[in-house]
Amino acid sequence: MVVRFLFSVVFLVCLAGARAHADVGVVLNESLDSSVDRITGTGHSAVYFSRICPDSPVKLRLCRPDEQGSVMSNYINIGEDQPFEWNAVSLNMYLYGVEDSRYRPVFGSYKVKHLLEERYRAKYLTAYCEGPPCTTSFKAEWREMVAATLIRSVYIFSIDTTVEQDRELIAEFNSSPNKSHFNGLTRNCADFTRRVINSYFPHAVNPDYLNDFGMTSPKAVARTFTRYALRHPEANFRVQHFAQVPGTIKRSRECRAGTEQLYHSKKFLIPMIVFADHELPVVVASYVLTGRFNPQRQLEQHPTAEAAEIGRELQLAKTDEDKTRAKKLEMDENLERRRVVGTAEEWKEYRQAFGRITEEAIREELIPDSQRLPRYFKNLDEAGTPFVDEHGALWMEIQKSGRAFKVGLSANNILAPGSDSLGAYELLLVRTDRILKSPKHSRESMLEFRLDWVMLQRASEKNAPSLARNAIPGKTGRTMFLSGTGDD
Repeated sequence: MVVRFLFSVVFLVCLAGARAHADVGVVLNESLDSSVDRITGTGHSAVYFSRICPDSPVKLRLCRPDEQGSVMSNYINIGEDQPFEWNAVSLNMYLYGVEDSRYRPVFGSYKVKHLLEERYRAKYLTAYCEGPPCTTSFKAEWREMVAATLIRSVYIFSIDTTVEQDRELIAEFNSSPNKSHFNGLTRNCADFTRRVINSYFPHAVNPDYLNDFGMTSPKAVARTFTRYALRHPEANFRVQHFAQVPGTIKRSRECRAGTEQLYHSKKFLIPMIVFADHELPVVVASYVLTGRFNPQRQLEQHPTAEAAEIGRELQLAKTDEDKTRAKKLEMDENLERRRVVGTAEEWKEYRQAFGRITEEAIREELIPDSQRLPRYFKNLDEAGTPFVDEHGALWMEIQKSGRAFKVGLSANNILAPGSDSLGAYELLLVRTDRILKSPKHSRESMLEFRLDWVMLQRASEKNAPSLARNAIPGKTGRTMFLSGTGDD
């Protein structure tokens, strides 16, 4: 119960700006290793609203007090029975595939994602997705709006809006034809985001035709919106980050603009040297001088609305030459940043502590050795069948060695009474190992990780004493998936 409460609190804290300051934001989805995205590395762009919610996937309304907002997105092929230009889903559905953030997945696989997609389709999309190919094609992109964090990390760059602005946006899109005219060059997902944001704040978002070779890219939208927001400190600019859920799905990659992809990608470098040696210096100069933008750095500088307010007060103190107050505000600003993002030293301390926990688990014969942690997710996914209970919580049902049991896969049920205690402990060990080894752009915030750590400690305390008493020397009889042999 304590863990459930803590997870709810953290999620609400992460979205505190969305409730205290109703806002609109640019959603920047990291790049997938699939289709054209594998080559371009552009990722995907969408729009976040904290005060606008879906009345249906194609109709908007103001949110109720208990709702957390929505994401509106445009795709080349939403794949529904009608060629809609956009769909909208609740924020929790977009990020986690569930209505309530307490039930968000702690493990990601395509089995889990497809289960959540079908649940969403059955509950919300039946009027727009009655038969094939919408119901059967995995290329139908309405699926990307369900549990996006299972396949990639997501950044949201937000500033304040007024209720009048939100009402105008709702009226405009509810009364306009929702029909797709997608064009990769001139009407892509980034162009759609630009159109929506500029309806709130004219000229806030602009394309970068030089660095994106005549197109609008998701990263250019995020970069120009950030620059606009920083020119308007009263807008309370903040950045949220939702890391890809650890699991069996390949990790997403950082988004890149056109010249940035050429600059960093080895597969393009040699052809450029051979066939475009005169153009190469221009590409490099364009990116270095005008195209640089790091979403993670923006998160570290602007993690909350509170940090934005402190920063604004700090500028006033500097203007007034109030050195004492400025020094205090600088300390407050750094503390707020560290509270959310953490410091390098803090992450290092957690890695060292995790090493000690792993060593203890090996001594207690809970796991055979740390080298087998990486294959756990694959073994779990292959052996188990995921399902969603009547409350919306995820479970993995497993048949192993003549024994049937289940493990909770949601934040609020992994340590619940019905969840196999050893299976939950192993999952949390592997999840923590993955998070601590991830680069910043793939790692959850320190605010979230502290709660993961609490769960891991609880699972450790729950398992170690009883298993130490019952352990057979040289055996790990109850170990679920960490004792097997074979390659990853």
